[in-house]
Order: sequence, then C-alpha cells, then structure tokens
Amino acid sequence: MKLKIDIIHEDESLIIVNKPADLLTIPDRFDATKLSLIKLLSEYYTDKIWIVHRLDRETSGIICFAKTEDAHRNLSQQFFNRTVDKIYLALVDGKPNPEMGTIDARIGPHPTLPGKMIVSRIGKKAITDYKVIEIFKAFSLVEANIHTGRTHQIRVHLKHLGHPIVVDALYGKRSEFFLSEVKHRKYQLGKEQEERPLMSRTVLHAHQLTIDHPLTGERMAFSVPLPKDFQAVLNQLRKWGS
Repeated sequence: MKLKIDIIHEDESLIIVNKPADLLTIPDRFDATKLSLIKLLSEYYTDKIWIVHRLDRETSGIICFAKTEDAHRNLSQQFFNRTVDKIYLALVDGKPNPEMGTIDARIGPHPTLPGKMIVSRIGKKAITDYKVIEIFKAFSLVEANIHTGRTHQIRVHLKHLGHPIVVDALYGKRSEFFLSEVKHRKYQLGKEQEERPLMSRTVLHAHQLTIDHPLTGERMAFSVPLPKDFQAVLNQLRKWGS
C-alpha cells in the first residue's frame, strides 16, 4: 500500500500532516508490518522524525511531527502544559443537553477488556470542552476541545455524556452507518441489492491544531477540512435528517 502524504505545513522545525482515516500513527506493537504514518514519513525524509502526539487509526485529520530533538522537546512540553488547542469534530447520537459544557471525568483502562478505556475515579485526569454546532433529527455534530490527551478521550467522554459517536465499534451503538437509518421509509433498495454503509469507521476528525512555533514562539493555527466520507454523511443528514 502506497499513500501520498498530505503535508499542509513544513519548516525547519516541524511537519503538519492531514492524516487519512484507517492509517496508524505509529507501528502496531503486535504487527510491525502494518503501514503507519511515521513509517511513511521516515521513508520520505532521510533525517529522523519525532512523534509529538497521536491519532487513533480510524480518526482522520491534523497531526504534528517534529524535525529536530529541540523542537520535539518544546512541542511535547506544550502538550504537557496544555497550552495546545486540539479541536475535533464528531457526529454523535442524540442532542447533548446542555449544548455546551465541560466533561471533567477521569479515564482509566477497562478492568477486563484490554484496549478499552472507561471513566474511572482512579483513572488519569481528563478534560474535554464540547459544543453542539449542528442538530439533526436524531444526531448532532459536536465540536470537542481536549485539554488532556488520554487514550480514546473524546470517545469515552462523549459516551459518558450519554451521546456516543454515531459509528464507534468500541464505545458506540453501531459499527456501520446506513442511509436507510436516515431516510427510513423513503429508502428503497432492489430485492437482490445489499445496502452499503455510508460510514464504517469512527466518525471523528481532528479539525484544528494551534501551537506555539518551537523556534520562533509564534502562535500558529492549522486546520483541515472534513474528509469525503464524513462530509457525505453530513450531506445526507442535511437532506433527509434535518
């Protein structure tokens, strides 16, 4: 598999990339043969590239890498000090009430299911600001700003809020999203036809990242548009599910 790397900004200190969905950020610890973004970057650049933060495999959107050890140290400190703004877009079930708020709930590993996280009083501190930006009949488009970087934080926090991400095999109600769920009786399919899902991955997109440049200190904001699959779902909801 050969993918073109969508670099939206690059200078002597850092690289900002628009990561596609279904691509690992770092190699799988159980299967090193799986393609990852850092592996692609390492093949493209002769010098070492440092990992600053990560996105889940199914999550699309903006991610930052460092090109020098000093830049890596500076950027990592910004993430640790929570001076970085990380804005995500997520499609969730239902309508959060209130439409704007803060989820302050500790997150820790599930006691019996490896790889799954839960809200836990003995977990690590996790804070997510959320805001509903568009409402449909049965779903809402939500903006989430995370102030901590816990594993699966947005997915766990939105489930804790009672409004899980529409497609999320681990924390949500479904692993695929179909147009028939929006059109209901208006949806028609031939007898021998099988409906294909509109979306079959977590409906979560890293939309915007704001950092201080590690060399100049300039405050810099980067954003990337929604990928085609996410946008297609919204288009159908605006047409049939408003």
